[in-house]
Amino acid sequence: MLFCRNKPLLCLPPQPQGEESLQIWEGSEGDSFPMMEISTCETEASEQWEYVLVADHRTQRNPRQARQQQQFLEELKGKGFHYKVIEDQEKIFFGIRADSRIFDLYRTLLMEPEGPVPRVEPARPIPILATTRIRIINFVLNSKTANGDTLDDLVKDGVFETRFALHKGPEALEKTWAQWRNMVHKQPIDAIRDYFGEKVALYFAWLGWYTCMLVPAAAVGLIIFLSGFALFEASQIRRSVRPTTSFCALVVTTAAGTSGSRTPALLPRFAASGGPLQALHTLWEGWPACPSGEGEAELSPCRAGLTPPPEHKVGRRRPSPTCPSPQLTHLFDNEGTVLFAIFMALWATVFLEIWKRQRARVVLHWDLYGWDEDQEEMALELINCPNYQLRPHQHSYLRSTIILILSLFMICLMIGMAHVLVVYRVLAAALLNSALPFLEEQVTTTVVVTGALVHYVTIVIMTKINKCVALKLCDFEKPRTFSERESKFTIKFFTLQFFAHFSSLIYIAFILGRINGHPGNLVLLAGQWKLEECHLSGCMMDLFLQMAIIMGLKQTLSNCMEYLGPWLAHKCRLMRVKRGCRSWDPELRDWERNYCLNPVNTFSLFDEFMEMMIQYGFTTIFAAAFPLAPLLALFSNLVEIRLDAIKMVTLRQRLVPRKAKDIGTWLQVLETIGVLAVIANGMVIAFTSEFIPRVVYKYHYGPCRQGAHPAVDCLTGYVNHSLSVFYTKDFQDPVHIEGSENVTECRYRDYRSAQDYNLSGQFWVLLAIRLAFLILFEHVALCIKLIAAWFVPDVPQSVKNKVLEEKYQTLREKLW
Repeated sequence: MLFCRNKPLLCLPPQPQGEESLQIWEGSEGDSFPMMEISTCETEASEQWEYVLVADHRTQRNPRQARQQQQFLEELKGKGFHYKVIEDQEKIFFGIRADSRIFDLYRTLLMEPEGPVPRVEPARPIPILATTRIRIINFVLNSKTANGDTLDDLVKDGVFETRFALHKGPEALEKTWAQWRNMVHKQPIDAIRDYFGEKVALYFAWLGWYTCMLVPAAAVGLIIFLSGFALFEASQIRRSVRPTTSFCALVVTTAAGTSGSRTPALLPRFAASGGPLQALHTLWEGWPACPSGEGEAELSPCRAGLTPPPEHKVGRRRPSPTCPSPQLTHLFDNEGTVLFAIFMALWATVFLEIWKRQRARVVLHWDLYGWDEDQEEMALELINCPNYQLRPHQHSYLRSTIILILSLFMICLMIGMAHVLVVYRVLAAALLNSALPFLEEQVTTTVVVTGALVHYVTIVIMTKINKCVALKLCDFEKPRTFSERESKFTIKFFTLQFFAHFSSLIYIAFILGRINGHPGNLVLLAGQWKLEECHLSGCMMDLFLQMAIIMGLKQTLSNCMEYLGPWLAHKCRLMRVKRGCRSWDPELRDWERNYCLNPVNTFSLFDEFMEMMIQYGFTTIFAAAFPLAPLLALFSNLVEIRLDAIKMVTLRQRLVPRKAKDIGTWLQVLETIGVLAVIANGMVIAFTSEFIPRVVYKYHYGPCRQGAHPAVDCLTGYVNHSLSVFYTKDFQDPVHIEGSENVTECRYRDYRSAQDYNLSGQFWVLLAIRLAFLILFEHVALCIKLIAAWFVPDVPQSVKNKVLEEKYQTLREKLW
């Protein structure tokens, strides 16, 4: 006896002859479900129902929706499917399973079974894997009906509420894989494949391999970072910057390094002349630093402040203790930076090449080495519709042009968002300076941190927008098959996401502080606010902070929300179901338990891949600026693997299994990121880091230009050399600057002539050397990548020999 809303339902036994069916009906209430026929060709065990459709009881009071339900189920029956209907107080559940003849047809169309090719005819039929059964059922369910509707259309119209594949026997995976205590254990890839399908298994195999390969990268990055501490005391930059009793003075020495006057600077970027060091100490107590612009009331070092509000009240500003800044920068901007960038280029290549070998072993073990995705999709189409007509490949230049224009528009929008962040940081600094003058020394750090937070929120919002835009572009392009649509969507969505995540970093690395003008001729935003400058120690510090904050937020907040969101949603759905009457039917309880899990969709696994691709980009593209990125990624991935496992096994409905023999388009994405990493790291070292200026000074301008001397540090006088001179008399309105009569010049970080403030010859020499280094670095790194790709074959010889042997045996059997 079955119960529907606590009322007995009569189950008639199958008739001895004719059609074997049982009928389930309820009393004569008008809202009852119509009489349904359920095939009983096989024993109705709960393990045999692979898929469940769910509808609300209110659909039975709507004749149109009830009729559409009946038509859809009848069409399924005509295709060889069986269904079963069970009701509870609120929902109607439709169990779906397929007849064995559908799977026999599947075998025939693909001309090979799921397992290895048998040498003799098996005595018993080879069982069909549960993943294959679910995949075929899902494909047929999502196909168009006779009315031209799909199951998605019916769900949107409210005919059905949802659909899901049943979790059956996940306890083994939960015990050996989906638990935090298994964090350092090897993943059961074969068991994952048997339960979730090859595509999910390959994702976790790739993620596990990526995590293992992060260990050497994290170790080298940590060594490079710690080597900055080892070389800290010996650094000439460190000795050139030391604190004094009243402010941080920068001691600069003549190029010879052995004699000459020492001129203290106003902060690491700015120096003032006129009097000995002790006199400047006394002078600083009552005299502000060089102004940041003409007619400004609040005074700051040259190019080191924001133009104040236009009240023109004379004020004074003490310098902030920024001496540790260039010292900290030396921890990740040293000679090891170049070596680490080259190492990461080599690491990215070796990682991909060894992964290709690992993938080949795995798919050969699964007997999918020669599997053809196009053949699979055509077989599924023919199973669903024997009159299926093949769709040929098509290409439209008009559609491609429109898609290219729209994609470029979205990319420009991403770049524009980066500029909006720049405006935010400028305005935020101005407001903080005026509203919170007692926090003046922390304004720069506060603006950088809040800017990174705003950038993170922008990324979250733009991710949703980018996904919708990429889907619309894919639909407009009209791909031929689902796999082709997925590939095109991957390329479009990743391109948009790349600019959403990295446009701000590109701006900081290569644009920030380079379009601001110079003292006496500053570029102002809206004629009032001075554009944002790099940190006093250089743009590498800004890039380092931005990378640290974004990676930290993405890997902590994202992981927390990734787990807490599904967990809370699952608990809420359970509470709603428990408020109703608890069913005594174990099969219905199992279906209700699956219904309470969080729903999955096409993007469930796609989103996990995208998250890892963005992390891989952060790890490699700006590795020269943030050598700790591989270490953070390693810790994050150890958590991510178990987090994804717990979500898939215990918090989400079962993913529809999909066959695959590789990670698809994501492999091309990884290779593209590897090339971009070489270019970006070369540009960071050439244009953002101090590596090139230090090397040029050491061998062209410094005391070692005629040859090294053991007693002389070759970087002696480098800081003084990197500062340009600005005469205070050249301000347009110097009389309004209090104390300006005591200082004749100030120093700022740039390479400009002291006569006309145009770019000096040293600037053009440095630019030529930077470009030459960039070209040389990229060619060397790319050559190393090509050599590594050639040296490590994509497919192991053992795999090639195994495939060759199988082909040989097949040919021999055909001959004899």
